[in-house]
Parts: sequence; structure tokens; C-alpha cells
Amino acid sequence: MAYDEKLADQLREIAAGVPGVSERKMFGGLAFLVEGNMAVAASKEGGLLLRVPPERTDELLAEPHTDAFVMRERSMTGWLRVDPPGVATYADVERWAGIGLDYAATLPPK
Repeated sequence: MAYDEKLADQLREIAAGVPGVSERKMFGGLAFLVEGNMAVAASKEGGLLLRVPPERTDELLAEPHTDAFVMRERSMTGWLRVDPPGVATYADVERWAGIGLDYAATLPPK
């Protein structure tokens, strides 16, 4: 399954005003990076792949339609998935993308 083009367009619009934003195809989806640090992506599984402050991982995982991001059978602290029902509205996408973009902006450039 390819990533959701409508979701990618929404992310593009939300990220447009953020300094240092670029986009790149990654993990079969379309990722938005801030100064080389991945912030948020339209996932090939649907929904979002999101970078979050590590200390907020558990808090954000308690929200509906979220799940841990697992890579090579390991749950990744500071990363999560937001399933399609969690990004049903533009406001949902804006909220989640904002968390990822804001956090990525605090990281040193790559």
C-alpha cells in the first residue's frame, strides 16, 4: 500500500512554514524532516509515523489510535504510530504533526 496522498498534502501544508523542512521518501512513506531530523511521515500502512519527545512516549501512547513504532521487533522510545482514525480530521493531523515538527526542531541539525 502506498502512503495516503491527501494526508501527505496536509502534512506538506502544515510543515510549509517551518524553517529547515524538507521531504523525503522513507520507509515506503513520505517523511518530513527538520534540518535532517525526521519529524512526521505519511506511513505506507496508513496514518502517521511520528517522532515525539522520548519523555512523552508513554503519555502519548495512552491516547486513542496510537501504537508503538516497532523496528526489528523493538519498540522505539520517542517514536509512535497514529492509526488512520487518529488523523481523521485536519485538526488531528495538525496536532500530531505539530508535536513531531516541534520536537524535531529542538534536535541538532544533521
